[in-house]
Amino acid sequence: MASSLVRRFVTLLLAATLAGCGGGIYIGWGGDDDDPPMVGLVSSPNAAAPGQTVTLMAAASDDYGVDRVQFFRVESDGRTTALGTDSSAPYQFQTVMPDTTASSVRYFARAFDEGDQWRDSADVSVTVLR
Repeated sequence: MASSLVRRFVTLLLAATLAGCGGGIYIGWGGDDDDPPMVGLVSSPNAAAPGQTVTLMAAASDDYGVDRVQFFRVESDGRTTALGTDSSAPYQFQTVMPDTTASSVRYFARAFDEGDQWRDSADVSVTVLR
């Protein structure tokens, strides 16, 4: 009788737990909690004329290892243009400031870990000198 009560309690507890988390079941092994990488971006110089070279430098880290960092330019219409990739630290890329009527050009970096998880940096803006 007590055994039956315990089984019912465990069944109800399991059902309530699964209902509260969306019904999925996760069976983990060894506490592996792989997080996406962290990445930050800076530019040098912070202001440049069209045609001038700008160096983008990213600092990236991951709990298992960074595989690569890709660099992007954000166009005035919001689209992104892939500029290049660096697969070894220090992660950097040199690009030429585009000929634009905008007052600044935005860039960001995307770091990938060895599990192909990724995260984007915050945008950095480079002022366009005229």
